[in-house]
Amino acid sequence: MLAGASLSNINCSGDYIGDIENTGAFAEDSYFRSEEQCISATVAVYDIMKKYCGGFENMVTFFNAGSDDFYSGGGNAGDGAGIQGFNNYNINPNSMPASYWKDYYQGVARANFILSRLPESPVSESFKKRITAEATVLRSLYYFELVRMFGNIPLILKPIKYTDDYWHIPQAKPREIYDQIEADILKVISDLPMTISPNTPEERGRLTQGSAKAILGKIYLYDNKKAEAAAQFAEVNGTPGQTSQYGYKLVADFNSLWETNNKFTSEGVLEAVYSNKGLSSWEFWGQGKDEGNSVCIMTGPRSYTIQDIPNNDAPVLISGWSFNTVTENLYNFMQGDPRFDATIIDAKKLEQEGKIKYSPANLDTGYFLKKFAPYKSGLSDSPGAPELNFRQNYMAIRLADTYLMEAEALGAAGARAQALLDAVRARVGLASVPVSMQAIKDERRRELAGEGHRWFDLVRWGDAPAALGFKGFVAGKNEILPIPYTELQNTSIIQNPKYN
Repeated sequence: MLAGASLSNINCSGDYIGDIENTGAFAEDSYFRSEEQCISATVAVYDIMKKYCGGFENMVTFFNAGSDDFYSGGGNAGDGAGIQGFNNYNINPNSMPASYWKDYYQGVARANFILSRLPESPVSESFKKRITAEATVLRSLYYFELVRMFGNIPLILKPIKYTDDYWHIPQAKPREIYDQIEADILKVISDLPMTISPNTPEERGRLTQGSAKAILGKIYLYDNKKAEAAAQFAEVNGTPGQTSQYGYKLVADFNSLWETNNKFTSEGVLEAVYSNKGLSSWEFWGQGKDEGNSVCIMTGPRSYTIQDIPNNDAPVLISGWSFNTVTENLYNFMQGDPRFDATIIDAKKLEQEGKIKYSPANLDTGYFLKKFAPYKSGLSDSPGAPELNFRQNYMAIRLADTYLMEAEALGAAGARAQALLDAVRARVGLASVPVSMQAIKDERRRELAGEGHRWFDLVRWGDAPAALGFKGFVAGKNEILPIPYTELQNTSIIQNPKYN
């Protein structure tokens, strides 16, 4: 929990998230004396967003594995105890990867450090307000991820000193966490810019009022404050299908969203940045210094080779590690949907047609996630392990997502909810269907397949016991994860129910 209590190794790359050179250790007393130093420290807080797709223990493949749409996959049943245990709900405090707790608390600690030191910085008040807002919203985002994963968690709002009794920080109830992070975001939204100016492309990836409102709307939705959620999303979304006040608009071509270099489109509301600038290597992969998108290599079929036949239209990939094999249920559910080809690689069919060969591995179905596939065109030509340096960004929140969340928050009824649902479907050439909660659930499943949202959706809707029973999900237990055993040793932290 205390990992990253100082900013002694700032290291980031990507657009805004990485143009600041890593300067190593620094003297805290003399830091925050310039705008550059303040930005460098803020970059370190943004850097935690790499957790979505960075390293082996990333959010996307892990929570895909726990859903009804994917299996864990991988080389064998022992390939990653955490992801395999979550797949069949045998996960326990010892097999729960500690990084899902530690990494986000590292982000909280970095944000707390900035917020404690920034008031004394000699920078301008307007600059100070923007940095304060960014650190505050990011801290709220990280607490949101922690509370929806673990439930009762410590709420820490200031740097922890060696004189503090840090072994016995009490856990807060989810109600306290939600109240805190909602109020915090509301307090600082107006200090963020409306949009990122085209004249400052180096700032792409920084928070804006639009992205902060989307985060707040999502937090409200999970807190069951639907009216408040709908109000925030309405400002983000604007008129369905049109360009909103923050410049957001659904892209015309759904397939283009998954192109390696198609970053910061009009649909990306909150984007985690990945690049090959970190020269990611096996020596430090997954330890915080690597900057590549690991989901790409993880989800590709093993021993994938394209056969030399005329007019071979199989995707040109490198061999991957076969994680997140697609369930037969999702494969059948996606049949006939225009988004199928952008979402699923039907390796079984391609092999039967003589176009490819691959090696079936753990929980193989013959179907693989395509949105983050390891295309040869995405390989890095810089030093470092090519398979660890894929640079495809991850849209933690995108406009189609906020459209459907707003429709849900509106009670899945009314003209606006209908228009929001229609806009998502019309983008891929689908006709209107009457808006209902089931229609929204189905649309989220198809539109956002493989993006790491499905498990959280099922839990939020109360559908997880029925949808995940075939995997071993236990109601009243598996709605939250076990707190890693390492966080319980010599502390006052109490394990979540039924995980003892």
